[in-house]
Amino acid sequence: MYYLGVDVGSVSTDIVLIDNNMNIVDKIYLRTKGRPINAIQEGFRLLGKKYDEIEIAAAGTTGSGRQIASTLIGADSVKNEITAHAVAALEIDKDVRTIIEIGGQDSKIILLKNSVVSDFAMNTVCAAGTGSFLDRQAERLDIPIEDFGEYALKASSSVRIAGRCAVFAESDMIHKQQLGYNNSEIIRGLCDALVRNYLNNICKGKEIIPKVFFQGGVAANKGMKKSFENALGFEILVPENFNMMGAIGAAIIAKYTVKKTGKSSFKGFNISSSSFCSKSFECDGCSNRCEVVEITENDNAIGYFGDKCGKWNNKINRLKENLLA
Repeated sequence: MYYLGVDVGSVSTDIVLIDNNMNIVDKIYLRTKGRPINAIQEGFRLLGKKYDEIEIAAAGTTGSGRQIASTLIGADSVKNEITAHAVAALEIDKDVRTIIEIGGQDSKIILLKNSVVSDFAMNTVCAAGTGSFLDRQAERLDIPIEDFGEYALKASSSVRIAGRCAVFAESDMIHKQQLGYNNSEIIRGLCDALVRNYLNNICKGKEIIPKVFFQGGVAANKGMKKSFENALGFEILVPENFNMMGAIGAAIIAKYTVKKTGKSSFKGFNISSSSFCSKSFECDGCSNRCEVVEITENDNAIGYFGDKCGKWNNKINRLKENLLA
């Protein structure tokens, strides 16, 4: 038996298959590109070619697009990224106390106590330090993002760069270039600045206690890891599948959910050939005038989002109950 986890974010869509022993059987990384439905279908198309005869015992979703992903695939569990990342980290090491997670569009800190999330925080305003910001700076410097960390480690000194705001950080980088600093020094300075921003804003009022896991796509940047270690004064650990931890957590949660319910709702990899469509309308049922989004599969309504009272979503739930009756 295999368990499926789908993490739909603003930048990437991550899909993993794990076995009964929590080993990763396969993993797929896709760019979301603003089309989460297409990304999920492409991932399922790839998996369907390789695993068309295996049994998927449970499926779970997480990420900013977890609700729509759940509707598409027939997920057994839908959990936020905080829970998913914590579950995946604790599966690797029960002694983890802090998770630093930096993805394409957001940054998080997750504090754990007795293997339970005790506190967390996320960036809500500034994108400085996220993967998309670093991608943009790598492109502007004409350096592959994969080499960013190596450049930072080669620097003999760091340049002080304003990191409180993405706009100010970029303009300060340009100023330092004009003063003649080389790319290695600028990139190391940028890593240091983004770590300061993270610690002073997201971590404000929170104590970072070892063991610390560094998760999310930005954990691939060795310069960011080194800057965190310099600032904190102790080692931080990067899990082997640092960029898939959300999807791994979703798969694990789904496994235990189905153990309780006894049955999976997963629709199968063949949804890759289905025709999905999203359209919106204004509900006139009350004065709220909610904008409701309808998702259809092959012209059949499978989900509604945006209704504050649950009128439309409950309609789908009643339909599912009738089908299962």
